[in-house]
Amino acid sequence: MRKKHDYSALLKYMHMLEDGYSFNYIHTTYGINGERLKKLWLLYKKDGLKALHRQNYTRSDAAFRHKVVLDIENNGISLVQASIKYGVSAGCLSVWLKTAREQGVDALLITKKRGRPPGMGRPKKVQKPETELERLRREVQELKTENALLKKVKALVEEREARLRAIGRGQSEN
Repeated sequence: MRKKHDYSALLKYMHMLEDGYSFNYIHTTYGINGERLKKLWLLYKKDGLKALHRQNYTRSDAAFRHKVVLDIENNGISLVQASIKYGVSAGCLSVWLKTAREQGVDALLITKKRGRPPGMGRPKKVQKPETELERLRREVQELKTENALLKKVKALVEEREARLRAIGRGQSEN
């Protein structure tokens, strides 16, 4: 199960790192992912307390993806360094790099539509017109069902009245 660490816990970990505790100690003691802890530490040293707040998801445009991939390829910076520099997760960067290496850098300029494509639902049932005989049969079935329900209600009322008479009470006013 994935454990979420809130702002106060992350701040505690950063203070522990400042006090000289090792990444491995904090990772094993508190169950935070070691790579995430290292990345948070680098962000904390760079940006301070605001680095510990949850970041909102932003969809990056093609030009930004192109720029980031070229920077990683040309300057040889690591994914973690690029992640910190550009504010994009290392996992996302690795997907961009894989796409650029397999399909070319121009493949980053293509944006995929998200979500379910239209027309993917169940096919709609086509209502064919009822014949007179089918309509009458359906109506008879509805009337039989209604009749059975009324008989059941009548039987329940009679049973209740019989029980009340047996214990000496009169009929209810309802």
